[in-house]
Amino acid sequence: MGTGTGSGRRRRRRLLTGVLIAATLVLGLGLYWAEPWKLWQDSTVNEALPSASAAPGTPGPRTAPAPGPGPQTLAQGSLISHEHGTTGTAKLIRLPDGSRTLRLENLDTSSGPDLRVWLTDAPVKEGADGWFVFDDGKHVSLGKLKGNKGDQNYEIPAEVNLADYSSVTIWCDRFNVSFGAAALRAA
Repeated sequence: MGTGTGSGRRRRRRLLTGVLIAATLVLGLGLYWAEPWKLWQDSTVNEALPSASAAPGTPGPRTAPAPGPGPQTLAQGSLISHEHGTTGTAKLIRLPDGSRTLRLENLDTSSGPDLRVWLTDAPVKEGADGWFVFDDGKHVSLGKLKGNKGDQNYEIPAEVNLADYSSVTIWCDRFNVSFGAAALRAA
């Protein structure tokens, strides 16, 4: 009888050890994937509005602005909250050299994993109804969000037809959800 009881205890210990190791691995992978600590980290970026752009792919300083009118706001909208509280203004701006940029001004949102700035053709909807609509239609990524606070510029590629896009979203690519978005209205 003594031998059977010891063997059962060893099996239970091995099973418990295996469960603890598996739980630790799952927790570690979950934390690595979700990056929850980013929700408490702020990154402020304050960029000046560019006056003109160098040709795409050209290294070196920006070219001098062409004589004439300064930057022109083509469309703009106020950011609304979706998955996370988000405020600020999104502006589509044509620079004096004809290049275009998306400017986020006074941005304030949560940080998160794999945040992107997208131009989209989706309508901006209030509340949870608007969280998931932006990847359903046409969208173009302008790159990773530079910081969750401040004023930022995102170059719009020359081949992008702005008439195809009616909104901007701060998109979490990891969880396929909008942190915030703005409907763009002609200025």
